[in-house]
Amino acid sequence: MTQSPAARTPGLPGPVRVGERAARTLVAEFARRNDPKAGLLVGATPESAVLAAAIDALLPGDRLTVVPAEGCAAAALREHVAAQGPWVADRVRVADTLAEADSAEVVIAAEPFTGTTDETRTAVDGLSKYLTEGAVLSVAVPLFRTEGAGAELDRQGLLHGVRNDLVLRNSPPVRVHHLRFTPAAVALAARLSPAYRPSSVPLTRGMHIDSNGVAAAGISLGLAALTRVTRPKSKLWLLPALAAAPVAAFFRDPERDVPEDPAAVVAAADGQVLSVQRLHDDRFGDGEWLRIAVFLSVLDVHVNRSPVAGKVVDYFVADGGFVNAMKPDAEHNVAAYTVLDTEHGTVVVAQRTGLIARRIVQRAPVGALLARGERFGLIRFGSRTDVYLPADAAEPLVGPGDKVVGGSTVIARWS
Repeated sequence: MTQSPAARTPGLPGPVRVGERAARTLVAEFARRNDPKAGLLVGATPESAVLAAAIDALLPGDRLTVVPAEGCAAAALREHVAAQGPWVADRVRVADTLAEADSAEVVIAAEPFTGTTDETRTAVDGLSKYLTEGAVLSVAVPLFRTEGAGAELDRQGLLHGVRNDLVLRNSPPVRVHHLRFTPAAVALAARLSPAYRPSSVPLTRGMHIDSNGVAAAGISLGLAALTRVTRPKSKLWLLPALAAAPVAAFFRDPERDVPEDPAAVVAAADGQVLSVQRLHDDRFGDGEWLRIAVFLSVLDVHVNRSPVAGKVVDYFVADGGFVNAMKPDAEHNVAAYTVLDTEHGTVVVAQRTGLIARRIVQRAPVGALLARGERFGLIRFGSRTDVYLPADAAEPLVGPGDKVVGGSTVIARWS
């Protein structure tokens, strides 16, 4: 039976624990699929948080096969599943060994990988044999002090990764890799919900802070502490201390209700519509494009969301200047272009820097599937986000001066 290698981290006492947040991250690709699907969970125990998360993610029509961890009796798992009630028991099957499992759209390793490079490669190869076409393998690895598992999964991620998530709120912190070894169909994106991402730290049920904001606020507080220690008689420490809250607030990441209308194209960012125009751009292909440009002030939410459901097929950065994002010349600023293949044609999202913004974050690698309204990056401080749509396939619903909300406001409709 293929198991994750060596579930004990060298130099750390006891096995690697997978907490609720890491478990939810591991199960994210299974949970976000809204169509009937098959899942395979390998290395589970009755107490596993990953098993609990997978059961919570079940929808009518889903099937989940569970393979017990080494040393765990299959009978104990069956008893645990039966105790969840008939709704769960009808959808979850416990296999004695991995050899008895069927192929699945999502395969999840419940135990983190902590073994050597060769052990990790062998385990990944063994689990990948149970993936259907376009399926995803989700595995975790401790962030520190492994025997080669981390480096091997980083290599696998460069070759096959659709994304990786860092979960700091785990003991120890882990990185979760989602790997796809064969191409996924573009149509699948329309059947996905936005992925759960631990990079968004919850404050309340409806408000999160992006991890960049947590780091920035931490730096501000660190500077305040350092200033207080080095210059105890000075009040200068108050400046970075008071700046921590507004810096963190800039990176706020509220939950959004994404329209269910399949013909809707939603705003990629919060802000004010600068222009709606038809133009040609040979970089994205022949034909006319409908470009909707939105200006983000420093007071707007700067998390970017995918305007449509699609597959990332290209990503590139164009050099340029740092003109005020409200001016027409801002279209020549430094910009990152994410190109999506959709059922309606090519769609492009341009993240443009501004006078103050000098840093673009893009978290969706080529090959990733994005649901409509899914977070995929952010821009630090005032900036601009443009959405390019095929002009003959979409009708704009906003005009210059309109305020839009990323992930919620419908800015256009597919014809």
